[in-house]
Amino acid sequence: MRKIVVGAFVSLDGVMQAPGGPEEDALGGFAHGGWTVPYWDDALGEAMGELFAAPFDLLLGRRTYDIFAGHWPRVTEGPDKDIADLFNAVAKHVATHRPGTLTWQNSQAIGPDIAAGVRRLKEGEGPTLLVQGSSELIQILLAEDLVDEFRLLVFPLVLGRGKRLFGNGTLPGAFRLTGSSSSPGGVIVANYRRAGAVTTGSFALDPPRDSEPDPQEGQAHA
Repeated sequence: MRKIVVGAFVSLDGVMQAPGGPEEDALGGFAHGGWTVPYWDDALGEAMGELFAAPFDLLLGRRTYDIFAGHWPRVTEGPDKDIADLFNAVAKHVATHRPGTLTWQNSQAIGPDIAAGVRRLKEGEGPTLLVQGSSELIQILLAEDLVDEFRLLVFPLVLGRGKRLFGNGTLPGAFRLTGSSSSPGGVIVANYRRAGAVTTGSFALDPPRDSEPDPQEGQAHA
């Protein structure tokens, strides 16, 4: 069985919309596109390198696929060329109702039933299924309890509105922190692995026992 790993850039209030640029995704009037850029440094580059070090296939929503397909095939030189070569080569599994429009090499549609299609991929053989961006697809994965691991970069800012990592349909579940670090710019890099069901407890005081003496009764006989 394959693992599904969600890699995401999120603000302190959980927004993940348009981290890479002003024109990336302005749906809903989102006005802060590119909010990760001022914080980027070598430490975050290393964290992303670790994420891409193990074999993986990409698992993408249609909007993120279109953004990637319009960008990575055009990167033929410079510091991002290694990532471009990797993304261009790996298999891309895409949540889309327009399979005939997937023109990026090694791309194939998941559908028409996205949840069932992802389950089939997960139950099959192959490398990790790595989700990048794809906020709408992530909501389906969370509602179907399909996420095994989160690799989060949490940025020190609040965006107030925008597409969030965890929506109202998220199923409860516990996760275990498997690694963490912070960048010079204050970005927290945290890896969480699924750890079963949510457990609960209580800090409330136990009720008094019936055998305990009543202080008022003792005063009455004094």
